Amino acid sequence: MVVNATQNGWEIIYHRAHALLAAQLAGQWRPKDTPVRLYETIAAISHHDDLEKEWEEDNLTEGGAPRDFTLMSDSDLEDGIHKNANLAKNALYRGRWVALLISMHISRLNEPSRGKSSELDKLLDEQLENQQLWRKELGIKKEEVDAAYAFMQWCDRLSLILCQQELPADERFLEISKGPDDRRYDIMQRSDRLVVVKLWPFQDEQFTVNVEACDLSQVKFESNAELTQALQKAPIKVLEWTFVKT
Repeated sequence: MVVNATQNGWEIIYHRAHALLAAQLAGQWRPKDTPVRLYETIAAISHHDDLEKEWEEDNLTEGGAPRDFTLMSDSDLEDGIHKNANLAKNALYRGRWVALLISMHISRLNEPSRGKSSELDKLLDEQLENQQLWRKELGIKKEEVDAAYAFMQWCDRLSLILCQQELPADERFLEISKGPDDRRYDIMQRSDRLVVVKLWPFQDEQFTVNVEACDLSQVKFESNAELTQALQKAPIKVLEWTFVKT
């Protein structure tokens, strides 16, 4: 989950909600420039974080605060292996294209940890084998798959910038990432809070996206069960961003 500090406690955005925001952004892309198999790609974007189940897992820091997803421990590595294996397997219910993109996402996130665990290395080898197999079975070129995954990663990154409150102050630009066309894109929030992307990749000249967040007024929790109960009872607020073409 994404955890942002507030004046009274914490703002919590579930990872599945962040993925849905990424899918909203994908749906705004200019149709003539979208990658192949757009709707299946948006499905992969929307479901790429289905492994996260915040109400069922340990999400506290040692100090009793809600734990942001960036705060990983050694024990999380082993747990993540099983979760990623299940995510890759379950993605096949939506088809090989969705499974292919999610498998590539698993590879991207976990390849830097290769060598830390034989079980992890096995998982990573399986992903590479599956990716090669599915590309062949689908009859699609690696360049097209890479462009579709770049699109997915771009939307994921932009969603995280918004959810993690990373928009710079003073109308400064921040790099998002390279898009499916291998060009660099940057984001900036104007003084009137409207959001600008350079280069503009979207169909409409203005649109609004949103995500739901839990508003916690309690700072510290004695147990994960207490945090889970607080999350389920917390007020829900809607965060919105309006994008405009300059």
